[in-house]
Parts: sequence; C-alpha cells; structure tokens
Amino acid sequence: MAARAGVSIASASRVLNGIGGSAETVRKVRAAAAEVGYVPNAIARSLQSQRTGLVALAVADIGNPVYVAMMRAIEAVVASSGRQLLVHATGGEVASETALLRRLANRYVDGMIVSPIRITDEHLDAIVVSPVPVVVVGQLPADAPVDNVRTDSRSGVALAVDHLLAAGRQRIGFVNGPLDTVPGAARDAGFRAALTSHGIPVDERLIEVGDFQYAAGRAAAARLLARADPDALLCANDLIAVGALHALLTEERRVPQDVALVGMDDTELAQMAFPQLSSVSLGSATRGRRAAELLLERIADPDLPPRREHVAPSLAVRASSDLAGTASRAGMRIEQGGRAPEPSTQGRRR
Repeated sequence: MAARAGVSIASASRVLNGIGGSAETVRKVRAAAAEVGYVPNAIARSLQSQRTGLVALAVADIGNPVYVAMMRAIEAVVASSGRQLLVHATGGEVASETALLRRLANRYVDGMIVSPIRITDEHLDAIVVSPVPVVVVGQLPADAPVDNVRTDSRSGVALAVDHLLAAGRQRIGFVNGPLDTVPGAARDAGFRAALTSHGIPVDERLIEVGDFQYAAGRAAAARLLARADPDALLCANDLIAVGALHALLTEERRVPQDVALVGMDDTELAQMAFPQLSSVSLGSATRGRRAAELLLERIADPDLPPRREHVAPSLAVRASSDLAGTASRAGMRIEQGGRAPEPSTQGRRR
C-alpha cells in the first residue's frame, strides 16, 4: 500500500487510521487503497484504541413514540461524535436489562444509555460495576453514583389536574400503567396528591390500571367508563390516551364536550389524533439529548463526578380538553411552577 502510494509506511498508516497527513499524502494513500480494495479492520482498530465507535441505547419498547423521540435526539448527538447508535428493546424486563448491562463487560460498546421502567438493586449493581460508562434516563435513588437525567411525573400530573379543574371539570378519571413501574407509581402518587391539594377526595372508581399500550389503554378506559361517569380523563401516556379517545367515541361521548381528555409525554401522537390531544410533555427529546452529551463527556473523562440533571414538565393544551378553544388561538403551554386560572368551586366535591 505504502509503495503503491509512494509514501512511507508510517505516513500510510496515519492516513488509514484517520490521524491525517498532508492533503497530497491523503490523496495518494486513499487512491492506492481504492485500487487494491482495502477495507479497514474495525476489530483491530478497536483493540488498539480501546474504542469501538458504538454506543448502545436500551429502552422498553422501540415502538413507543416517546422512545422514538428520545432515540432521534440521542442518535443526533452520537453521530456528531463519529459514533453509531445500537438500539435494544428490553420489553421492560428486569432480567433482559441486567443481562444487557452485564454483557458490557465484553466492551462491545463505548458506553450505554438505559431508560428502564423498573429500577432494582440488580440494575444498580450492574451499572456500578460496568467497565464502560452508563447514563440512566429516569428516576434513581438519591444516592445512586450514576449519571442521571430525570423528569418529575408528579409535577406533570399536577399541571394536568390543575388545568382540568380550571376548565370546570369535577370528576377526573385516571387511566394508568402498571403500578410496579417507576412511571406508573409516580403518576399514581401525583394524581392522588394533586386531588388532595385541591381538597378533593380520591374516588377509586375513577382510577383504572392497565399497561402503557394502546389496546390496554382502550380496555382500561372502557372498564372505567362502565362503572363511573367522569367528565375528564387523565391518561398516563399518549398511547393510553388515544385508546381512551377511541373508547369514548365508541360510547358516543364527545371530546371535550362530555369528557375532556389529557395524555402524557406529548408525543407526535398527540397532534395526530382528532381532536388533537392535550398532553404533558416530559421532555423526552431533551432528556435524550442531554443523556447522550453526558455519556460522551463521561467517555472522554471517566473521573468526572456523577451528574444529575432535571428536565421540567410542561402542559400543551389542545382541543381535547379545551372547550373554549383558547388553546388553538393562543398555543397555550403551561410550564412547571405555572398555574392555570383557579376554577370555580361551585359543585366541587369536598
């Protein structure tokens, strides 16, 4: 190769390993490589540099729009560093996630981002002993020595409840995902706390649990509607909310006239639905982007102290909960810490 290009072996090696050289040297070496059909040996390079050029992302369900938005943001950051992203679907299974983390001992990636819906001691043990950096997107114990990007589902639920009460709704139902998951438990606690903060007793008939999927959400909403008469429904994600929308329409309940509807995650589904869904944004793209940035920083400097970052929720108000139509005119968005106008107390349960 070097002889064909008319350069020294050292110069050819620098060009082929991406270290560089003069423009003329680079041109000659690349031309010679093309003539002989040279293909770089990625395995040999990774053994020499201790870098694979790969970053892994593990999520529960790659079909969920919230993870799609997160993945796109992560991939953009990873690609800007010259690396490639490998995506793993774990089904939310603890055994699958911990096995994947343990396989990092083989160093087949430079680092990993994981967004588990359940957090166990097994997760934490596998992350702490991992030979490559790991960043977690989601809630972790306060003392976990891990880079972490999180949001606050409880505050997001409070934004939705405040909005529905301000719109005059009094019988707010809640369709949730599994309570043994981090988001399910947090959103259940947030819903109960939000009602209590307004002096409203929790009515268990207005709470239903299913899964974070469309079909399960539709079935759960149908069960709730069969035993109760809500004038609003808050759903734990947008997939559940679309399922609930279809359950409502099947029963010829108008949205939002009869039942106002709010989802969570503010994914593309929210704006694709008809009517468009009000939804609580938990900043999935922002969390993904920041997690990727933290991971690249950790790869470059393994001795950095653990970082923990918070992305605040906000509420996008759209037609599904906006009887007055103000959202379509004003593009209303309520941020964490902000409040909708206080609702009338007439007829409120105390």
